[in-house]
Amino acid sequence: MSGAWPDLASAFPPCPQHLGLYAVLPDAAWVGRMAHAGVPTVQLRFKSDDPAAITHEVQAAVQAVQGTGALLFINDHWQAAIAAGAYGVHLGQEDLAGLGGADLDAIRTAGLRLGLSSHGYAEMLRAAKVQPSYIAMGAVYATTLKRMATPPQGPARLKLYAALLRHMPTVAIGGIDAARLPEVLASGVGSVAVVRALVAADQPEAQVLALQAMFAH
Repeated sequence: MSGAWPDLASAFPPCPQHLGLYAVLPDAAWVGRMAHAGVPTVQLRFKSDDPAAITHEVQAAVQAVQGTGALLFINDHWQAAIAAGAYGVHLGQEDLAGLGGADLDAIRTAGLRLGLSSHGYAEMLRAAKVQPSYIAMGAVYATTLKRMATPPQGPARLKLYAALLRHMPTVAIGGIDAARLPEVLASGVGSVAVVRALVAADQPEAQVLALQAMFAH
């Protein structure tokens, strides 16, 4: 995995090497709130089986970030993301396995960036073959938000993976809070995703400032 990543026609559009603080959020209201608080990268992770509700929430999230400069990724709902003109889509490994080549071509042709999850070395290689815009690596620490099939990767393994993927944007995710952020940033990863560190905070906007200060240093 040495050398620059190939610049092939099948590669997805690029995104910044350093996406910075990356907030994963449950609805469009949170997306707008954190975008206006200065979070540079946000993801809508909206859980619903109602197509109309999904369409509405994705469109609302796209509108919520307008004028803020925040980059918006939509988790899973790629058709709605294309229709609404989102910046990008984030897919898990199961989501990726369920897509055909035509589906991936549709995302790429629409100009959306693609982020892919990985949980360990094998999934990281599988994601890299798709030539996404970024690869997320987790869970770094144990998390109660999801049942994980793999044990936490830990900061040492994260550092190794970040070095292997140094030519493409990377995102660390899973159990990361303010106390653990400096250790994660020391791995060399280009971005850090947080969930509970913001949505469960007493003062989310103040927490954004605190986390952003850690990135600056």
